[in-house]
Amino acid sequence: MTTIILAVIVVALLVVIGASAAVRVLREYERGVLFRLGRLVDLRGPGLVLLIPAVDRMVRVSLRTVTLNVPMQEVITRDNVPVKVTAVAYFRVV
Repeated sequence: MTTIILAVIVVALLVVIGASAAVRVLREYERGVLFRLGRLVDLRGPGLVLLIPAVDRMVRVSLRTVTLNVPMQEVITRDNVPVKVTAVAYFRVV
């Protein structure tokens, strides 16, 4: 009797682990690029995404604007005047 209960618990645990590996949630500002066995299959939008474990792989891509601060650099102009320049680069995946 105890071996049956133990087997049921082990099977239930494996089902829970498999289900957690197959479900992904994408936020509103994310998209998912779905690969099946290394090949591009589809793009997935926000919400619940179901995957086939060990076959599908999903890469999250953020659509938010990202800022990249460029550190201050000192440059010399044509008329030999030293100038300190700082910059901020904005980029976004479209």
